[in-house]
Amino acid sequence: MAKYQAPLKDSRFILNEVFGAEQEWAGMAATEEVNAELAEAILEEGARVTQAELLPLNLSGDAEGARFEAGKVITPKGFKEAYRVLAEGGWMGLGGNPEYGGQGMPKMLTVAFEEMLYATNTSFALYPALNAGACLAMDSHAPESVKRVFLPRMYAGDWLGTMCLTEPHCGTDLGLIRTRAEPLEGDDVLLGLPRYLITGSKIWITGGEHDMVDNIVHLVLAKLPDAPAGTRGISLFLVSKHLLDAAGEPAEANAVTCGSIEHKMGIKASATCVMNFDGAEGVLIGEPHQGLAAMFTMMNYERLSIGLQGLGLGEVAYQSAMDFAAERLQSRAPSGAVAPGKPADPILVHPDVRRMALEVRVWNETGRAFAVLVGQQLDRVKYHGDSEVKAAADDLVQFLTPVAKALLTDRGFDATVMAQQLYGGNGYCVEWGAEQYVRDARIAMIYEGTNGIQAMDLVGRKLYRNRGAYVTSFAEVVRAELSAQDDDVDTQCFAEACQQELERLERVSDQLIDRAQENPDELGAAAGDFLYLTGLCIYSYLWLRMARAAARGLKEEGACGDGFYRRKLALGDYFMSRILPRAVALEAQIAAGAPSLMAFSLEDFTPEQ
Repeated sequence: MAKYQAPLKDSRFILNEVFGAEQEWAGMAATEEVNAELAEAILEEGARVTQAELLPLNLSGDAEGARFEAGKVITPKGFKEAYRVLAEGGWMGLGGNPEYGGQGMPKMLTVAFEEMLYATNTSFALYPALNAGACLAMDSHAPESVKRVFLPRMYAGDWLGTMCLTEPHCGTDLGLIRTRAEPLEGDDVLLGLPRYLITGSKIWITGGEHDMVDNIVHLVLAKLPDAPAGTRGISLFLVSKHLLDAAGEPAEANAVTCGSIEHKMGIKASATCVMNFDGAEGVLIGEPHQGLAAMFTMMNYERLSIGLQGLGLGEVAYQSAMDFAAERLQSRAPSGAVAPGKPADPILVHPDVRRMALEVRVWNETGRAFAVLVGQQLDRVKYHGDSEVKAAADDLVQFLTPVAKALLTDRGFDATVMAQQLYGGNGYCVEWGAEQYVRDARIAMIYEGTNGIQAMDLVGRKLYRNRGAYVTSFAEVVRAELSAQDDDVDTQCFAEACQQELERLERVSDQLIDRAQENPDELGAAAGDFLYLTGLCIYSYLWLRMARAAARGLKEEGACGDGFYRRKLALGDYFMSRILPRAVALEAQIAAGAPSLMAFSLEDFTPEQ
């Protein structure tokens, strides 16, 4: 059975002792009223409500799944009731704009709640996750009348939003979309905006249809009649499931329907829909032909959110496996019996079992710090009053986001697999829950841009196109930490490792840029390895900060307690000795270049008869 307690102590440590969150928030007008006491209350209540309402529905929701009947989607038993509890508690608008009823909490804080959502019930978590993304895009780009009508209802959880991008014939290459928007005579009476008729089909739409709310708000990519070719011709439209009456209440059905839902490997209680727009009325969000710019406003947030899916599942998989391992007896420890009064020792005495357990734990705890780092930079971009600080943070967001999405989901999936392995044959059986975490985690590596696309974005847009400028920006942040005064001998090894990995990242970046000028295939050949190498450099920087914070905690008798700080330093040592050396192999793999990949013709991939 699943075992989960929200990792509140680790979240407190990262927020308060590693990142100085209270001081960070005090420096921005929009967040200056958020303090450690308020953050603690949110974390505690978030843990309570997710563990009480969502965790009990995870296994049953997976078994029942979302059902499609007569054009309607029925969510599993208990989902509607749990959703109402969370909506009435204000959780749907936790990070929303207070001007329209949101609570305005910073991303540094909300990442912890998102992790709890994904850990306790990933299928359920996807409904509010898409809503948060839609709200962000609308808050940034929609006309005032749209924000005034829709955002309060979406923050309150009365309505939920979706993002409608992909079409049956195209995935990542959105320039190929065929959904069209035709101008319609007469403005929308309620919104005072020109109306359009949206026609086309979208696939893989999370929460496109369900029974948890009265109205669903679709943000739809489509092309106007005069649209330029390719991605430059994409516009963004709001299409409400129900047309609204003069009072802003749902009235007659709009011409948007769900054609079917997908039958999937995992996240079975999340409705993944085919949506048909058959001349549905909508209004334009943002400027004509600027739909992708509007969409990418929320994309960094959504990609971080999907990274948190990997993190949350890795954490619940770890905790459940440790609960099993504490009771499971198997053989004796190599050095002799640890529990001589029992017929065998707990499996955690065995070095290889510990290897798997610590591998999972180190990725989880480092990933949690990484999520807060990205959240901090997103907050600075959104709220900081100093234009130079905002610009520097935006550079970091551009650089860190593809790494966060890919690394957190890759390692999150690995964590669920390793945690499953700890159960032996039990892990393959449904009632223990481990196999569900594996299935639920797998999709996170695919949607919101596959991890291969994230790697290509990193080497193409974020490295080669600006000749390493983002790497330089990140290096400045790392060197500022390296130059900080630190007389603790226990953390010197962390500083030395961080310095070494930064130099490796800069060296490999320069070499790759040079080689790509001669052979464009070099970027694609190196992409996956370069992303992982970059991630290890980022993680070495985070471990330097965490080690220094833990060492301070030991000296100053910090709030987390000596045992916590000593375990943190020990886990950091595991990272440096057992994980970080992988960077050496990655550098060698990148140096090998494209020839071994490109030596084959297309025909060579056809199986021989």
